[in-house]
Amino acid sequence: MDDLHAPPILDELPPLAIRDFLAPLLAEVAALRSEVVHLRRENLELRQQVGYWKSRHADAVERLEAADHTIEHLRGEVRQLKGELFGRRSEKNSATDRSNDLDDPQDPKPVRKRGQQPNRPGPARRDYSHLPAREEWIDVPEEQRRCSCCGRLAAACGTEDSEQVEIETTVYRRVIHRRRYRRVCDCPGPRTQTASEPAKLIPKSRFGTSVWVDVLLDKFATHRPTERLLADWRSRDFDVAAGTLNEGLQRIAPLFQPIYAAMCERNGLSKLFQADETRWKVFEVVDGKTGRTWWLWVFLGTDTTVYILDPTRSHDVPEAHVGEAEGTMMVDRYSAYKAMPQVKDGRLVLAFCWAHVRRDFVRVGKGFPELKEWALTWLRRIRNLYRINALRGLPANPARTMELRDALAAMQRQAREELADPKRREPVRKVLTSLMEHWDGLTLFVDDPRIPMDNNRSERAVRGPALGRKNYYGSGAVWSGELAAMMFSVLATLAMGRLNPRRWLQWYLESCAASGGAVPADVRPFLPWNLTAEQRKNLAEVGGIASESG
Repeated sequence: MDDLHAPPILDELPPLAIRDFLAPLLAEVAALRSEVVHLRRENLELRQQVGYWKSRHADAVERLEAADHTIEHLRGEVRQLKGELFGRRSEKNSATDRSNDLDDPQDPKPVRKRGQQPNRPGPARRDYSHLPAREEWIDVPEEQRRCSCCGRLAAACGTEDSEQVEIETTVYRRVIHRRRYRRVCDCPGPRTQTASEPAKLIPKSRFGTSVWVDVLLDKFATHRPTERLLADWRSRDFDVAAGTLNEGLQRIAPLFQPIYAAMCERNGLSKLFQADETRWKVFEVVDGKTGRTWWLWVFLGTDTTVYILDPTRSHDVPEAHVGEAEGTMMVDRYSAYKAMPQVKDGRLVLAFCWAHVRRDFVRVGKGFPELKEWALTWLRRIRNLYRINALRGLPANPARTMELRDALAAMQRQAREELADPKRREPVRKVLTSLMEHWDGLTLFVDDPRIPMDNNRSERAVRGPALGRKNYYGSGAVWSGELAAMMFSVLATLAMGRLNPRRWLQWYLESCAASGGAVPADVRPFLPWNLTAEQRKNLAEVGGIASESG
C-alpha cells in the first residue's frame, strides 16, 4: 500500500480536502493489512494442522494394515483350530484326512479300491485244527435212499466231510460235591474226613476265577463299559448286580500291585524310552485336587509298557519314574519333559518327534492357503527324511546315513535363511523357530538308528485308554483308576511279548486263589521276562496278533 500514488486530481484540491479524501482509503488499507496478517496466521495454522492430520492418517493406515494382518492371522488360526477340532486325529494315511495331510499336486494319492489289492497276495488261510472238535453225523432220510424204480435201499459208501467254526459261551454253575469218609476202625482220632475245598480267588464269593478274567479283559482290553458286559450276561440268563462287580474288582486290585511294581522297576531301567500322556477322569473328591481331570502317563521301555495315573501333568511324574536311569527318551515337545532334572543334568537326552513337526507345517498350510505351497515344500523334505531313514535299515547303511546327514544339513540351512528374511510372516517364523530350537533332539536318530523318528508308538499306546475314557468316562474312585493303570500296564506288556492275556490272567489268578486269595509268595515266575521257553510257548498269542504299542 505504501507505493500507491494519489491521482493528479488531488493536486487541484486544498490540503484539507485531500486529507478527508485519503482518510477512508487509509482506513481501508489498514483493515486490509490486518486481514492479511490474520489470513497469513490462519494459513500457517492450517498448514500445521495439515501436517498433523497427514501424520494421523498415516498412523491410521498403518494401524489398519496391522489390523488386517492380525485378522488374517486370526482367521488362519481359526482354520487351524477347526481342523484340529473337527478333523481326523490319526496319523493313518487317508484320502479324506482333514488334519494330518495336505493335497500335494506333486504326489497325488490314487483312489484305492476296496477289498484285495492287485499284486498283493492275500493272507494265508488260518488253521483252526488246534480247536476241539465235536463230530456231527448227518444222514440221508430213508425215503430218499430208496431207488425210485425198485425201492431198494442204497448202500453206505463213506462220508463227505466239511468243517464250520462255532462259538459257544456257556455260563454254568459249578456244583462241587466234596466226598466225606468215616473211619470204620476204633483207633483214636477224628472219625470223619472231608475232601478239601477248592481254591477261591475271593473267599466266600460265588464267582470263580474265569468270571473275573472275563471282567478284566472286557473292561481293560476291549474298553467296554461295565453296563454293556452286564447286559450281555443278562442275555445269557446271568444277572449280576453292578455293585457286586465293583466290590469284587476292589478286592482283586491289590493282587496286581506286586506285578505292577516289578514292571515299573524294570521299565525304569531301560536305556531307550518313549513317553506320552493323556487325560483321565477320576470322579472322587481328593484333598488338594481341583477338578476331576487326572493324567494317565505311559512309558514304553525295552520289554515293558507302564501306565502311571497322577493328579498332575508336572515333570515330577516322569522324573520319579525314571529315577537314576540314563539314556534317551522319545517325547513330544511338552515342556514338562524338558524340566526334568535328569534332562538338565545331561543324564537323559530327549529325542523329539518329527510327526509333531510335520503337523506344524500341515496346520500352517491349512490355516493360511497362501502359504500352502511353502508348507508342501517342507512336507516333501520331511517325507524324504522318512524315506531315507527307512531305507538305511538296521544296522545302518553308511551311504544312506550320509545321504540322511546331507538332507538334514540342507533343511537346516534353508530354515536359517528363511528366518533371516524379515519379510517372512509370523506363522512361518513360529514354525521354523520351533524347528531350530528342537533341532538337536530331532536329529539324534541319525547317530543311533534304534531311536525312531517319531513317538507314534507311545501315541498308539494311549489310544486304548483314550477309547475307554470316552466309553466309560474314566474311573469313579482313585482305587479304580489305579487298577486301570495296573491292568493297562499288564495287558500292554503281555502284548509286547505276544502272550495271550486270557491264559496269563487265568494262570496268575488261579495261583492267587491257591494262595488263599492273596498274592503268591514269589511273583517273579509270573513276570513275562522271566518265563521259561515252555511257559512262553503255552502262553503264546495264537495267530501272532500284533500289539497296539508294538
